[in-house]
Amino acid sequence: MVPVAVFPVKGPSLGGAVPLSEHEQRLLDQIEQALYSEDPKWANTVRISDPRNHYKRRLVKASIGFVLGVVLLMVGVVAPLIPLGVGGFVVMLAACLWGLSSWKRMNGFGGDARQQGAPGQPERRRAARPGFMERMEERWRRRSDER
Repeated sequence: MVPVAVFPVKGPSLGGAVPLSEHEQRLLDQIEQALYSEDPKWANTVRISDPRNHYKRRLVKASIGFVLGVVLLMVGVVAPLIPLGVGGFVVMLAACLWGLSSWKRMNGFGGDARQQGAPGQPERRRAARPGFMERMEERWRRRSDER
């Protein structure tokens, strides 16, 4: 059996993964061979690296940015430089948002990591929960039935 590469397809009504045709698979193999011949060290690094390592690095950088923001905020408070303090707060906020998005993707809570599951692993699907209105209607029915 010939291995078939599968890429996730995103779209409003499309779901799941679409296998590549034999022609597309051959083209992909040719591109990969050309990449290996041009820069084997970089190609090997990209091939081996896990996407979670990328998000871990981003998380470390976000932590450093947060600490830098705290330092700027403190310097702005101690020396009465309000723009520096505000800038430190903005840096802290941006670092927190960046770090949180990296953490969510690294742990599979973000949209990209959920779509890029490892091959062979079953996809996790969120259990269908009733919406707010359905829950309220159900409560109303239970109350009226109790009377």
